[in-house]
Amino acid sequence: MANSIDHMDLHILRALQRDASLSQRELADEVGLSQNACWRRLKSLNDRKILQGSTMRLDRAQLGLDLVVFVMLRTRHHSAQWLTTFRRHVLTIPEVVDFHRIGGDYDYQLKVVTQDMGSYDQVYQRLISGVELDSVTSYFAMETIAEARPLPL
Repeated sequence: MANSIDHMDLHILRALQRDASLSQRELADEVGLSQNACWRRLKSLNDRKILQGSTMRLDRAQLGLDLVVFVMLRTRHHSAQWLTTFRRHVLTIPEVVDFHRIGGDYDYQLKVVTQDMGSYDQVYQRLISGVELDSVTSYFAMETIAEARPLPL
């Protein structure tokens, strides 16, 4: 694995993926290290940019964000200037929670999370108003089976 990650680092990373709110003492106890040794490893993981902040997962339904849409985009433009403009434009839309350039029949895939169909239409209108796109295809999630799963370490 990259960056000389050993079994103890993997143990720490797995524990943090399960619960990033663990105190340093709790984490050290869980992985079987002293608090100082755990701190040194956390510092090293941070310094090597393997750890990048910490976040909490939120319950979309509790927040009224019930609609998940996967938006597939195709474009005829592939110049560096167009790509820069497009990326900047998409990143101004807060409802876009994931944004990927992909291979295959489409060029980009967005994951949009919003309240309802009316809210999604507003996102769609903002999306198409900023740049020229060849096609926009939307797929609406009926059920979320798994989301934000831990990386397979």
